[in-house]
Amino acid sequence: MAKRKTMKHNRAGRRMLGAAAVLAALLLLEPLAPASAVPERNAREELPAAEIQPAESRQAAKEAPVTEEIPAEKEAPAAEDAEPEGVPELVAEEPWSGPVPESEPVEDSYFADTVFLGDSRTEGFHLYSGLEEGQYLYAVGATVESVFTKSTQETEAGTVPILDALAEMDCGKVYIMLGVNELGWPRAEVFREQYGKVIDRVREDHPEAEVVIQSLLPVSAKQEAKGSYVNNRRIAEFNALLEELAAEKDCPYLNVAEAVTGEDGCLRPELTTDGVHLNTEGCRVWLDYLKDHPV
Repeated sequence: MAKRKTMKHNRAGRRMLGAAAVLAALLLLEPLAPASAVPERNAREELPAAEIQPAESRQAAKEAPVTEEIPAEKEAPAAEDAEPEGVPELVAEEPWSGPVPESEPVEDSYFADTVFLGDSRTEGFHLYSGLEEGQYLYAVGATVESVFTKSTQETEAGTVPILDALAEMDCGKVYIMLGVNELGWPRAEVFREQYGKVIDRVREDHPEAEVVIQSLLPVSAKQEAKGSYVNNRRIAEFNALLEELAAEKDCPYLNVAEAVTGEDGCLRPELTTDGVHLNTEGCRVWLDYLKDHPV
């Protein structure tokens, strides 16, 4: 019995000596790091978000398919930066400034959508120019005031003022020549203001139509010699107001006067019978000017 106990103790001792030898060998191969080098995490220290991600989020991240990152140069432009194809760049139109310049002449058909509005000078143009296109609204003695109030135009609804008749017509352009019958008005600014109201009314009734202002025609030297209020100095004053008004209202301004004025600054005598109205030749010169200056 004593021999069996001794053998048992010897086996236990050998196991203890073997374990001690292994531990000693490990200590010799890799010395323990000092306690100060081992970081300790405070139990209350907040973990990074990645470490505290919920289990289901971590699982979803593992299962999500891997997508290829799009290089910056391949990214589609933002919607507000994208330029639609086939859409021309909008360019704001500049307002009219100065008389309409001469350009390639147009055919008579250009005036098919035009209404010529005025006084007896427009009546003469209708009768003698030879233009068969367009429509006409005129009255002897018409002014920028009477076109609102004086019933001169026969319509299906009865006799109405010129602007009321125009309101019922289809047109794309309205050529106006008014002012000679107003030359005797004491204040030129009243004429300018009232002419502006004519433009406003036409645009109210026909917002898409081009409203064209034509200059007043000069009178002959013979008429000038009479010393009447119908004279070229007064006409030049009114024409200056019309050009200003055209710029203000953004209307084309046609300086028809230059087509019929002679070197003396008066209406050429061969173009008139009474010194104020144009004859057939004068009306054709007027028409040629309109065709050479389309708006």
